[in-house]
This record gives sequence, structure tokens and C-alpha cells, in this order.
Amino acid sequence: MHRFANPARFLKFARPLTAWLFWPGLILLLAGAGCGLFVTPADYLQGDTVRILYIHVPAAWLGMGGWTGIALAALMQLVWRHPLAAVAGRAVAMPGAFFTAICLITGSIWGRPTWGTWWEWDGRMTSMLVLFFLYLGYIALANASARQGNGGVSPVTAIFGLVGAINIPIINRSVLWWNSLHQGPSITLRGSSIDAALLWPLGFTLVGFTLLFAAIVLMRMRAILARNKIEARMQRLARG
Repeated sequence: MHRFANPARFLKFARPLTAWLFWPGLILLLAGAGCGLFVTPADYLQGDTVRILYIHVPAAWLGMGGWTGIALAALMQLVWRHPLAAVAGRAVAMPGAFFTAICLITGSIWGRPTWGTWWEWDGRMTSMLVLFFLYLGYIALANASARQGNGGVSPVTAIFGLVGAINIPIINRSVLWWNSLHQGPSITLRGSSIDAALLWPLGFTLVGFTLLFAAIVLMRMRAILARNKIEARMQRLARG
């Protein structure tokens, strides 16, 4: 874990890995989206609106996965004092918020013809909205920490990331704990309730979006480290 604690060593590893993640992710995403739009049949109940699942499901997955990454980075920062953990948490926050917003938007578009409403204050949708606001709060705290001269995020921001992780199992189990307009789990360890004719492109978009998400996080970490290096050099010049 501490092997890549040195920024120079991390950057040597991160630069080529960014491209290795980005281009396969983009190819898989385009292939999955193309097949989902033009190859798979329409659903017998939802019609063509079912095709939005190829964006909505990966967005929900990455919204929750992003905050899980923030919580893990916060744990590494607070317990093991990993020097790049704070940078990683800050790098994850913006794409995590973006995919959470995509999840909420596509869910509303899906819900209008399917449920007859753009929005319903049920457990799944409300807890996902709470996650989006948690992201905004984390980003605000991280930016305030950066303005104070910290390279990544402050311990207070890291604690916020850990506490906010309580919402992840709430999102996951909300459709089982409360009466919900949102459908129950479609994919579990026991199998999938989605017809195989519709399901297979979802694997492409899910993996594609995940690889792109990882590439974006690495790009943001590299940008933050470069900015920190420039700021440190400017401070040395000012003192000199």
C-alpha cells in the first residue's frame, strides 16, 4: 500500500495506467451503448424506455462506489497516514458527484413514463439525493482545505467522508426496508430478473463506465499533485 506513497513513484505508475483504463473503457462503453440502443429488443412493458438502464445502472453503481472510495481513502488517511489518500479522496469526489447526478436525472426520465411521475420521495430516490448533497458538502470542505494550503483534504473532511458512508447501505437496502415505488434489486448474487436479451450490453457499459471513472480519478490525482508541486515551489520562491 505504501509502495506508491511517494508521488514520483505514483506518477510513474499512474501515467500509463490512465491510458490503459481510458481507451478500453471508452470502447466498451460505446459498444455497450450501441448494442443497447440498436440491437436489444424493447421491453414488453416499458418499451424503449428500458434502454436508459444502460446509463442509469452504471451511474448508480459509480455514485455509490465513488463514496465507498472516499470512505476508504479517509480511513487510510486517518489510520495509516497514507500521504496520497487525501489526494485520492479529493480526486474521487467530483466524478462521484457527476455520476450521482446522472443517476438522479436518468431515474427521473425513466420514472415519468414508467411510474407517471418525475419524482417520488421514497427510500431509494431520497437516499440517492442525500448522497448527491453529501458529495457537494465533501467537495466544499475539500476546496476549503485546499485554500488553506493542505494538499488533499483535512482530517475533518476525512471524518465527513467516513460518516457519510452510512448512507451507502441505506441506499442499497432501501427498496427492501420501506415500501418503495422503485423496483427491487434486479441483479443479485442469486441471479438477475432482467431478461438475458436485455442484460448482456449492461455488462459492457458497466465495465466501460467503471474503467473511465478510474481513469478520470487518476487524471485528477495527477492534476492535484501537479498543482501542489507548483504551489509549493511558489511558496519557496516567495520565502526566498
